[in-house]
Amino acid sequence: MTDQPGDRPVTVPVKVTVCALTFRRPDDLRELLPALAEQASIQSAAWSVDVLIVDNDPAGSARDAVELFARDVQQGSPPQGTSPEHVEGQSDRPVVVRYAHEARANIALARNRALDECTGSRLLVFLDDDERPSAAWLATLLATWQQEHSAAVVGPGVSAFPEEPAPWIVAGGFFVRRRMPTGTRTGIAATNNLLLDLDVVRRHGLRFNPDFGLTGGEDMLFTRQLHGQGEQIVWCDEAIVTDVVPPVRITRRWVTMRALSNGNSWGLTSMRLASGWRARSQTRATLLAQGLGRVAVGGTRAAAGLVLRRQRDHARGVKTLMRGLGMVSGAVGWGYQEYKSS
Repeated sequence: MTDQPGDRPVTVPVKVTVCALTFRRPDDLRELLPALAEQASIQSAAWSVDVLIVDNDPAGSARDAVELFARDVQQGSPPQGTSPEHVEGQSDRPVVVRYAHEARANIALARNRALDECTGSRLLVFLDDDERPSAAWLATLLATWQQEHSAAVVGPGVSAFPEEPAPWIVAGGFFVRRRMPTGTRTGIAATNNLLLDLDVVRRHGLRFNPDFGLTGGEDMLFTRQLHGQGEQIVWCDEAIVTDVVPPVRITRRWVTMRALSNGNSWGLTSMRLASGWRARSQTRATLLAQGLGRVAVGGTRAAAGLVLRRQRDHARGVKTLMRGLGMVSGAVGWGYQEYKSS
């Protein structure tokens, strides 16, 4: 319909999809869904926000819980866990909650399914099903994107524990993650807290590589490719999500293997990004030199820490050593399958 003289121009709000991938975590999903619906509702006065859950369990175990939650929201019943207080500016429109099933157990394919489900969206915001967003999480991601006009915005994750980790794990800094001032440019990001401008993603034809669907690192490769196209990834330090770490991950074996996995992902993605025989040879040589250097330095520090009973040196030495082993293994093409189903 044509506007009449004096009418205000009609502005269509930017469509945003907030997406969590899930895999057999019903308790986490029950806590996460109300938080996502509430944040989507708060932002929906200025943005068109929906929530998408992509279930990567071949059995589709999350379908009933998500669809029941979605019905409750559409019927206007405040789902269990949402705040009853009215937030100023919050839209009265019910939030759309959608379910999608990617039956092939592959995290990269699940992320691609999210891309496919967002054909009408300008922005896609990823977080994990075992994370809890802070009150300002979505608002600050969106505000940073508006201000920076970047291809992606990434925020920090902080860990919370049901039980205190062992002193050795704390000393090793295994759960300490990077923090940077808002507006800092970075060349790499994980999808546990990431906003993507899908116009940019589509323009470059980017997809998550299924070859990394069991090893992990599919997000590392994706964002490195995005950055390699000359696009900007901007840090938003206020957009915090809390990672709820289960007891099974608060063990020496898990944290050391995660250090190996991180190094392995860096090695594998670096090799994949190298184009041509010469570049691959140079990249492999660099990775081997850097990885073996970490093995030597980390091994020496770990041994000295053990002998001298310096827990910090021993733990951090092991962390460095394992990351180095991961880089070496990635350089020669071996992938640690962190997401392989038992």
